[in-house]
Amino acid sequence: QSLVIPEKFQHILRVLNTNIDGRRKIAFAITAIKGVGRRYAHVVLRKADIDLTKRAGELTEDEVERVITIMQNPRQYKIPDWFLNRQKDVKDGKYSQVLANGLDNKLREDLERLKKIR
Repeated sequence: QSLVIPEKFQHILRVLNTNIDGRRKIAFAITAIKGVGRRYAHVVLRKADIDLTKRAGELTEDEVERVITIMQNPRQYKIPDWFLNRQKDVKDGKYSQVLANGLDNKLREDLERLKKIR
């Protein structure tokens, strides 16, 4: 392991409308995205075959793309339903992992719905 910064190193990555610190280890760097915790980050990276010891800034373009794809479609990559943060959605009954802005929107919708119940 070298202490020299590689040429292609990105100090800040932009993923799903979130700035990610390129100097942190990838598993913990992507927890900056809303709706991604440490467990989910580890599962996604394992499915994407990405070395967990890598720094976020060392990832190639296609590795980043792969991570985003898996995070957005977890069920196609055999991540179990019980792992997801949006189960049996009230509107469409679907299972999904809501991330970033989608999470804020869903929370707002839920609160609106619950206010109507009162």
